[in-house]
Amino acid sequence: MNDVIINKVSNILNIKGSQISAVISLLGDGATIPFIARYRKEATGNLNEDQIRVIEEAYNYQINLAERKETVINLIAEKKMLTDEIKNAINACEKIVEVDNIYEPFKEERKTKGTEAKKLGLEPLADLIMKFPRESRDVLAKPFLTDQVKTVDDAITNAGYIIADRINSEIKYRDYITENTRKFSFVVSKKKKNSEDENKLYEIYYDFKEKVSKIKSYQVLAISRATKEKIISYSIENDHNRMVDYLKSKILGNKEFPLRKDYELFIEDAYKRLMFPSIERIIKAELFDKASEDGISEFGTNLENLLLTPPITPSVVLGFDPAFRTGCKLAVVNKTGDVLKIGVIYPHEPKNDKEGAEKTLLSLINEFDVKVIAIGNGTASRESESFVSEVIHKNNLDVKFVLVSEAGASVYSASPLAKKEFPDYSVEQRSAVSIARRLQDALSELVKIDPKSIGIGLYQHDLKEKELDSELSFVVSKIVNRVGVNLNSASESLLQHVSGLDKKSIKLILDYRLKHGKISERKELEKIKGISEHTFEQCAGFLRISDGLNPLDKTNIHPEDYDLVYKIIKDINFDLSLIGKKQGKEILDKINDKEIADKYNISMDKLIMIKDNLINGIIDPRSEIKKVALKSDILTIDDLEEGMELEGTVRNVLPFGAFIDIGLHDDALVHISKMSKEYVSHPSELLKVGDIVTVYVSDIDKEKERVGLSLIKD
Repeated sequence: MNDVIINKVSNILNIKGSQISAVISLLGDGATIPFIARYRKEATGNLNEDQIRVIEEAYNYQINLAERKETVINLIAEKKMLTDEIKNAINACEKIVEVDNIYEPFKEERKTKGTEAKKLGLEPLADLIMKFPRESRDVLAKPFLTDQVKTVDDAITNAGYIIADRINSEIKYRDYITENTRKFSFVVSKKKKNSEDENKLYEIYYDFKEKVSKIKSYQVLAISRATKEKIISYSIENDHNRMVDYLKSKILGNKEFPLRKDYELFIEDAYKRLMFPSIERIIKAELFDKASEDGISEFGTNLENLLLTPPITPSVVLGFDPAFRTGCKLAVVNKTGDVLKIGVIYPHEPKNDKEGAEKTLLSLINEFDVKVIAIGNGTASRESESFVSEVIHKNNLDVKFVLVSEAGASVYSASPLAKKEFPDYSVEQRSAVSIARRLQDALSELVKIDPKSIGIGLYQHDLKEKELDSELSFVVSKIVNRVGVNLNSASESLLQHVSGLDKKSIKLILDYRLKHGKISERKELEKIKGISEHTFEQCAGFLRISDGLNPLDKTNIHPEDYDLVYKIIKDINFDLSLIGKKQGKEILDKINDKEIADKYNISMDKLIMIKDNLINGIIDPRSEIKKVALKSDILTIDDLEEGMELEGTVRNVLPFGAFIDIGLHDDALVHISKMSKEYVSHPSELLKVGDIVTVYVSDIDKEKERVGLSLIKD
């Protein structure tokens, strides 16, 4: 383990070196982040999943940075251009991009004006000019005239290209101008002539100007996309004259010599042709990297909150996938998500068979005792809400309904996984099943869908794909393991995110379940040929058996601690049948924690974890979140009035505001400026995806069917 890098990471993250060493060691031994976070708290000093991941990324980054520094130093040395100044500058870099920026002027290029001038034998002339000679242009240049360099002007001009290359490669000049550009330049975008932006999505960027230091990440992403779509052009605007004057003052000072005017032109050429275009690329890359990083972080936060959507109280759910011409597809699923019946009704145009649709809907509700209807929020959703609400009221039914986001449902429904699950169903029928299951248990259903398809990000197709996939994969894994999965009912899609499991071990578990039926205890996994001791260690604590032979198997307590638990409960006269019961809590509340911890030489954190699990049994972090808002009536834009108080569900949180589902066809926006009377730097300070909030109608635009909301009551 590299102690220098450990110390570096410790200073960057402000985390103890011993904690970082423990994390790197555990990861090196094949432990997963969820396992380390939950079961190795004593080793890491109680670090959580996010902290462990940050340590892993920072450590790997420092390794890569050190390797890149060594590579670049060697590459420049091979060109015989390495100086102590360059080497020291490279070693002082904190980021890989900074190393690459230093290397930029030294990269091998096929053909440049400077390299061509060297081939003409003019490098000695460039050397002479850089000494500020007193000789005239003619005297200096004539010895270098050849059949290829015919005039004095040709010689001086080409020698100037070599000097421009040298100026461009001077680190102190590039550093100053780069930093100056970061602080004082502007991002400028203009609409391209004859470009088409039919819905005026990018209208704000047709004539846009903002300081590089102040531009928002979502603005950078919008400009990036509009540029790709060839709607606008985008550049960095700097005070070029001031930068050229800076170079002249540093290079020439007050020196007077016959070639000063020529030298000034060389400096201007170095800046405008070489240095600034290179720095502009660097600044643009930095802006995009930061914007992408912010976008990925926001996407990950939204995904985490969405996956933590609490499951509804186990009940039969009717999934309702709205449509006009092809009819509304229905799917009734039982409490565990198994499909009981599917159907189709045509309550809307063009068939308008409301009577037949009502009859079918009532039949399904009565046959299966449906209490909740989950309606997809896509095409015809508002009309479908109206129809369902009408049927409920007309027949005085004890049934609620809720609008469920369809984002990604069509992607899942057409996927190989969906076809494997429901080979005899149509795409729309699978979608109805998915909508019902999303309401029952969002986590179990959403893990089947590419997170990029579930409508909670901003410009996700413009973000760095590799980094985005890594972040979303981490978030899914973190939440699946935090919640835990039922070993006997978990799908392949859910199991693939469980700590320590891979495709091979998942297949072994599924095959074993198929052959032997219910798995009665966690330790039974050790009997499956091919499940290694290490795999069992990493996965066992996250796989639950709610009604097995060992009551501890429904808790987060790891089998490696069972013997310890048996000793503790024997000491305090606690029976495992009391797990999750009031009587058990009364016993555990009376014990002397310090005495028990000292007796068994365990940390207080471990003892508290054991106690919490014995008191609560199954600990589901989703149960702490406010439940889904079920409805029995509908809302249209015509029902709204400014100032009206409503309840809504947060669907997406973005840097400029949040979109709230208040029951309309489209979500309404609460802008960041209308979230609080106090300053709010980001909407995530107040809202997260899945929150149920009280909002007030602030703006109504019936023509565009847009509604503005406020969290502030006037």
